[in-house]
Amino acid sequence: MKITQSTILEKLPSGIFHALASRKQELIKQGVDVIDLSVGSPDLPPSPLVTETIAKYASDPMNYGYTLTGTAEFSEAVSYFYKQRYNVDIIAEKEVLQLMGSQDGLSHLALALVNPGDYVLVPDPGYPIYEASVTIAGAEVYPMPLLEENGFLPVLEDIPAEVLAKAKLMILSYPGNPVPALADRPFFEKVVAFAKEHEILVLHDFAYSELIFDSHPQISFMSVEGAKEVGIEFNSLSKTFNMAGCRIGYAVGNEQAISILAAFKSHIDYGIFLPIQKAAVAALTSDYADLAGRVKIYEHRRDTLIEGLNQSGWQVQSSPATMFVWAKIPEGWTSHDFAFQLLDNAGVAVVPGSAFGNKGEGYVRIALVQPAERLAEAAGRIREFLKAGVGV
Repeated sequence: MKITQSTILEKLPSGIFHALASRKQELIKQGVDVIDLSVGSPDLPPSPLVTETIAKYASDPMNYGYTLTGTAEFSEAVSYFYKQRYNVDIIAEKEVLQLMGSQDGLSHLALALVNPGDYVLVPDPGYPIYEASVTIAGAEVYPMPLLEENGFLPVLEDIPAEVLAKAKLMILSYPGNPVPALADRPFFEKVVAFAKEHEILVLHDFAYSELIFDSHPQISFMSVEGAKEVGIEFNSLSKTFNMAGCRIGYAVGNEQAISILAAFKSHIDYGIFLPIQKAAVAALTSDYADLAGRVKIYEHRRDTLIEGLNQSGWQVQSSPATMFVWAKIPEGWTSHDFAFQLLDNAGVAVVPGSAFGNKGEGYVRIALVQPAERLAEAAGRIREFLKAGVGV
């Protein structure tokens, strides 16, 4: 019997992360010490408060049934967190939806909202699930170029009228992935007005809300006047509290959009393990003492890497936020060739920018997910790689 994949799966690009991981494993088997700066998975542990809470509730055999949905306690904790951190009032009962990590919601929102023939405005470069979710839903992707000369902000005026007439959803992310850019309040105000004019729902991915450096302000899209009328914001405990493997996040914002997504998810899953929900509540309502220290660690890692790369003659812009550096590669390379030659010849894994969209060509994404001393070593290896001129 021959088993074939669906036409939808055929439309999805092959996973660059899988290809990088496979190559990395081949090199490790050959005895190569690989410094993996590809996947943005936090290497720092969660606080003892998180692990102790999971252990406490996991030891109770009565906590192993279906949870079905997020608990009221969790929604109240999200509301509390948003008020404390971003000065945003969120109605726990109506404007919060628990997710199995923010990617869960990102992958399902298009299925819940759009139809074939509809357009979704997607950043290019952007996190791969943005475009993939639209493809799975059978709708049309309209890429919004994020260019360095525009501060990596989309130029809304450049979107054609015929696209706007069919557009139902716009996806944004600031601070972003793979481009660790920030948006200011005037830009968000412009987005709100634009969304109202064209009746487009805005999805703002805010997963890196707590990894903002150099005293830049933390601006939730929900803090902008009118944002709840046109928008929904996704956030996660993965990066903020180092709970990536727990797979817990949430969406907040427009009550109708939250309700629609909740209705869709009711057909998909049975809720998150209660001990993890309890740990999330503990983290969201804590004193947040660990957050500032975590930011300092990532700032130090960023500075270490940037300094080392600049010393090699590779001038790379410093990131204002997130756990990534978005680096324009030296001339003479494609981003794919640069990434795989760097892995093969220097044992350093980064992600080619082309994996995130056409406008990502010419860049690589470097994740700050190793201790500073390993990042310094990676910079030294890259320096020797560039000096050797391999593949150019």
